[in-house]
Amino acid sequence: MRVYHGSSLHIDEIDLSKGRWGRDFGRGFYVTNIRSQAEVWAARKGQEAGTSGVVTEYDFMEYAYEDDQLKVLRFDSYNEDWFDFIILNRSAPRNQVHDYDIVEGPVADDQISTRIFLYQSGILTKQEFLDELRFKKPTHQMCFCSVLSLQMLVPVDTKFDAEIMLISDSLIAQLIKKEQWSDMKAVNFFYSSYLYSLLINPSTEYYKKTIDDLYELLLREL
Repeated sequence: MRVYHGSSLHIDEIDLSKGRWGRDFGRGFYVTNIRSQAEVWAARKGQEAGTSGVVTEYDFMEYAYEDDQLKVLRFDSYNEDWFDFIILNRSAPRNQVHDYDIVEGPVADDQISTRIFLYQSGILTKQEFLDELRFKKPTHQMCFCSVLSLQMLVPVDTKFDAEIMLISDSLIAQLIKKEQWSDMKAVNFFYSSYLYSLLINPSTEYYKKTIDDLYELLLREL
């Protein structure tokens, strides 16, 4: 999955110590799969620093969801569990109150933050807060909280990315031809495969293998 980080400068190396306490999902490195959202973050950070802001792109290795070494928490919507977790983190401005490696879910933007303040002040009940979120436009964020979790983020290199696209197209074409799959089935299988996660990670050097060798590895996943 392609994800984006908006900042005042291009991120060459992720430093978790620069993360701020008391954020939605705690201290960590934040990204989103919504580019327009990252562009807003970049513009805001750039304005604060006197720059135009930069969006840095990464590929997130989705097999992280199944990795036994990683503790992952996911919220699929604005719900009570998400709300309680946000409050928990925002109430601890100098401590990490959870031990998750990766946390994913909606964003508590400026408008929501105002409503959280009203809740904490006793002006708004939890149910009133949640009722107002039913029609909220979808947002997305992921927080990488540990050094181990950062291994699931691979910086996007434009030249490398183009090469991977050519390899991917070739492997998908073979699935369609040899396995007689539909275009949709071949595409969905390939991009959710473990092989693809290895292929887009330059350090594995899987992109140097022949198409035949890669296809054989792909078939083993079947």
